[in-house]
Amino acid sequence: MDSLIPDPPHSEALRVLCRVEDIADGSAKGFPGAPGSFTGLMVVRRGDVVRVYVNACPHIGTPLDWTPDRFMTADGERIICATHGAEFTVEDGLCIRGPCRGDHLEAVAFEVRDGTLYVPRDAGL
Repeated sequence: MDSLIPDPPHSEALRVLCRVEDIADGSAKGFPGAPGSFTGLMVVRRGDVVRVYVNACPHIGTPLDWTPDRFMTADGERIICATHGAEFTVEDGLCIRGPCRGDHLEAVAFEVRDGTLYVPRDAGL
């Protein structure tokens, strides 16, 4: 599994999002942000590769999902924004089509331990 947190922080600084197996391979799932935040988080999974992003389009900050957990293009290859149809690569959140072309989704640091996905407690603020 990938980990974007180089040195595991103290466990009290982390919160559990889910088990990686709870996200179907090739799909994405949304989660609430940190308490007090206005935006949530999204997790995309492709096999053993997991990415976590803030659920906000860099164009105007609207949530990406069409309806809960609907983040992917019809072919499942890219993340899509429900507001303007901007498309983002799964691997690095780069916008390759739409009004924010060249911008990136905000990546969230994470780690996977024993199949459980953790993010910083304040992720999404």
